[in-house]
Amino acid sequence: MAMSIKNITTKIKGFWQSDTGLKDKALTIVVIVLVGTASFGLGRLSAFESKKEPVTIEMQEFKDSDSEVLPSGSKPSSAKSNPTVLGENISKEGGEVVASKTGDKYHFPWCSGAKRITEANKVYFKSIEEAKAAGLTPAGNCKGLK
Repeated sequence: MAMSIKNITTKIKGFWQSDTGLKDKALTIVVIVLVGTASFGLGRLSAFESKKEPVTIEMQEFKDSDSEVLPSGSKPSSAKSNPTVLGENISKEGGEVVASKTGDKYHFPWCSGAKRITEANKVYFKSIEEAKAAGLTPAGNCKGLK
């Protein structure tokens, strides 16, 4: 018994327009199925969330350039050939700056330009004003320098 789409849509429209009482039962069944599906989905979602591991933050030990392992919060024991230990002379102007003995620019120690200077050629300044007084200008590729 082949029915066309037009016949099927006519039957569906007739079902919803009739006053047989089946309409209320069908609507109740649809609502129950939708609520059950939503409840199942929320249950699965809450089970998935409870299995996630909490985020933990762990402190790592600082390694000096001599590969000396230092406990958290301690400073290196020696400054090697540097005039100052990195981070020891932080000022309000932005902190310790470094320059090359042969260059005319100063950098923050973490900038790429400062990392390219060999340790033997590094000159450390306690502040930006001290570097400016020595006739140096800020490096253009080091953000935050004035």
